[in-house]
Amino acid sequence: MSDQDPVIEIRGLHKAYGALEVIKGVDITAHKGDVVSLIGSSGSGKSTILRCANLLEDSQQGDILFKGEPVKWKGTGLHRQPADPKQVLRIRTNLSMVFQQFNLWAHMTILQNVMEAPVTVLGRDRDEVEQAARRYLDKVGIGDKCDAYPAQLSGGQQQRAAIARALCMEPEALLFDEPTSALDPELEQEVIKVIRDLAAEGRTMLIVTHDMKMASDISSHVVFLHQGLIEEQGPPAQLFGAPESERLKQFLSATVHA
Repeated sequence: MSDQDPVIEIRGLHKAYGALEVIKGVDITAHKGDVVSLIGSSGSGKSTILRCANLLEDSQQGDILFKGEPVKWKGTGLHRQPADPKQVLRIRTNLSMVFQQFNLWAHMTILQNVMEAPVTVLGRDRDEVEQAARRYLDKVGIGDKCDAYPAQLSGGQQQRAAIARALCMEPEALLFDEPTSALDPELEQEVIKVIRDLAAEGRTMLIVTHDMKMASDISSHVVFLHQGLIEEQGPPAQLFGAPESERLKQFLSATVHA
């Protein structure tokens, strides 16, 4: 990888569920330190793009590159799937995903949740991982919750634990899928602060969000999706300050007044 290679590059992506095409040819690029926010109405394909980038979903057409390395495929159309399981694991562990619903293991403490993947998937030294896990839990403001179980935490604390878990993989990029939409407004702010801090550190991030203020404040680039296509994209000042597309104007108007 040269310094110029994007961390994540998506070219001509198509994704269908049977006869229903939900992504119809999308190009997205994130270089090191970029924060790219995907916005749009429900059903526009935002989360699907994120899941395709992380190879949690198989796409039918197009290229996905990680640090300049293209994903290898076998088969075509609805039968296309990644050809190299080792490559999939390597890419997925370098693109840590934070989900809307936290996805913490209920039977493990918060510390165990954060340590699990680096120890079992990456085979890292347990003592070193524990030190890192405690450091990341401190970083997201819940270092005192190491021995608690997920059910004992608020939604905002659980999501911050999920972010610490993602960071503990030491990924090249973070993928956030509606990280605050399951939270009430007060808890939402806790999580937004953590994401803002990560953006300020220069971490590479792809964020699917309904929070236009966060997208405006922390993004280097914003992509507005409509019916599986990119309707408009550019710097946040341009998209939020002087939108060109009528659909984007309508979307922002509805969002602001919601």
